Amino acid sequence: MAASTPSPTGTPPSPPPPQPAAPDVQAQIQDLTHATLGWFQTYWLQIIIAGAIAFGIVTALYALRRLGARLCRPGQTRGAWLTVVGRVAAKTTNYFIIMVAIKVVDNYAQTPPMLDNLVTFLFTVAAVLQCAIWARELILGAIEHKTASEHFQGETIINAMGLIRLLVSVVVFAVAAVVLLDNLGVNVTGLVAGLGVGGIAIGLAAQGIFADLFAALAIIFDRPFSKGDQISYGTSSGTIEAIGLKSTRIRAYTGELRVISNKALLDQELLNVTKRDHIRMPFSIGVAYETPPETLARIPAILKELVEAEGAKAARAGFETFGASSLDFTLLVDVPGTDWSIAHPLRDRLLVAIMKRFAAEGISIPYPTQTTFTAAPDGRLIMPYLDGASTLSVERT
Repeated sequence: MAASTPSPTGTPPSPPPPQPAAPDVQAQIQDLTHATLGWFQTYWLQIIIAGAIAFGIVTALYALRRLGARLCRPGQTRGAWLTVVGRVAAKTTNYFIIMVAIKVVDNYAQTPPMLDNLVTFLFTVAAVLQCAIWARELILGAIEHKTASEHFQGETIINAMGLIRLLVSVVVFAVAAVVLLDNLGVNVTGLVAGLGVGGIAIGLAAQGIFADLFAALAIIFDRPFSKGDQISYGTSSGTIEAIGLKSTRIRAYTGELRVISNKALLDQELLNVTKRDHIRMPFSIGVAYETPPETLARIPAILKELVEAEGAKAARAGFETFGASSLDFTLLVDVPGTDWSIAHPLRDRLLVAIMKRFAAEGISIPYPTQTTFTAAPDGRLIMPYLDGASTLSVERT
């Protein structure tokens, strides 16, 4: 032992502060054992009553868990709410059930402080972990309920649900760990800050991947289209063949297979032509300026009559504008359904019917014409013939 050096003033040095003694685990176990035995001897009646209550609680919780397992057994509809509730109940752990029963005994039978602290610690761990498990199953069940559709079966939804399960599990149990440490008296401020900084760093490093991933989840949950739908986006169009976690494959009408990232696809305006209930075909029909006004007035009714004769609907048939060389009429035809193999032949038959009816009515569909007048520098018209005939030169183009 080193000798203490006397102070310059001659006063004896102060003794060093006493060091805390190391905890004697064996002594603590002996104290806990003696306290527990004394507690049994003093509160044996309360312990028996609490034990009976605890047994009833354990029996009820096991019965609920069996009922939940029966609700979510194979063969039930995936995503049904009863199945979701049953799966949540079936995930109740034995550890939680036992700790609930012990906590009931602890609260009723006046347990010793040391034993009460141990029971509280174990019950806190069980309750936090069990709540995390229930929350995970409830979230996943709600997601499956949202995606329970014949349009979202197969490899895509299986891969998406696997990834969603991983992400939900990591987030839920990370929150549960923070809550558990906070309940045990640990300062979690630094841990939460570290997790936040780490999450930001990971997000920035993989933002492209996460953008496509969340776009895929948006497609799955929002359902702007599904496999087999015909869509138009930007200047392209085609049929959806596969929806992946990063990209979507579209078969173009010209035969090519186009692969486009999910985020780039959702950033554009999409036209889902499969969801429409009719096909609209526009027509622009010009008639000669020499057509009598009475005949012009009958043209809309003639067009509607021809359209209805083909089993379609004339959304609009009427005079549109004075064209450069014709009086222009607009005809909008709605064909029920979405099958172009029906719409195209109907369009062909309708055009031929219009030509026949106009010929019978004496209605002329003119060629584009242009009249050219020749003038002298002073503005006087120059006649095309030497004899001074008043005939003007007419060019047809």
